[in-house]
Amino acid sequence: MAVRIFGRERWDLTQLRRHFGVVGAELPGERTAVTTGLDAVIAGFFSASTLWPNLHVTEMMRERAVEALERMEGLHLAEQLVGEMSAGEKRRILIARALVHRPKQLLLDEPSNALDLAAQRELRETLRRLAQEGTGLVLVTHHLGDILPEIERVILMRAGRIVGDGPRGEMLTEARLSELFHAPVRIGRDEEWLHSW
Repeated sequence: MAVRIFGRERWDLTQLRRHFGVVGAELPGERTAVTTGLDAVIAGFFSASTLWPNLHVTEMMRERAVEALERMEGLHLAEQLVGEMSAGEKRRILIARALVHRPKQLLLDEPSNALDLAAQRELRETLRRLAQEGTGLVLVTHHLGDILPEIERVILMRAGRIVGDGPRGEMLTEARLSELFHAPVRIGRDEEWLHSW
């Protein structure tokens, strides 16, 4: 089976990053805990865990890292050590690392995992702002609350297969989700947000 990304089967990863920023679940590497927030974001240019001595950091990289932290409302984290950050603050750093490449879209895998309720709300509001600024978002999630009001298309998957693909209003129904999860699902609404139990 062939997989195409933006119409191409093969990509140089450095070129793909300009189109698609991937936000992982954790910052990589043993040195990450003693790396400052700004250095961790700059290290995103190199897919590294920290700024190793052999890496050449340009002024443009520093400027774009500061810009990415600003977009994530995380400038206050620039000099803080990653190992001293909360889960929500680390998530801001992870997203800023992906944003340094100025991608058109971000891929986030289970973005609200390990976050308390306040951090979930802050993250979702930040992602809404990014979406409203024109950054496309692709979310992989089991949490209905992660599906922002700005998200118009939903793809439902079970056991690695697509079982539904369409507009948000058609895909996110109690009947469809109950069938998907093989359990009764109830959906509540709070203004524009959906919640399930």
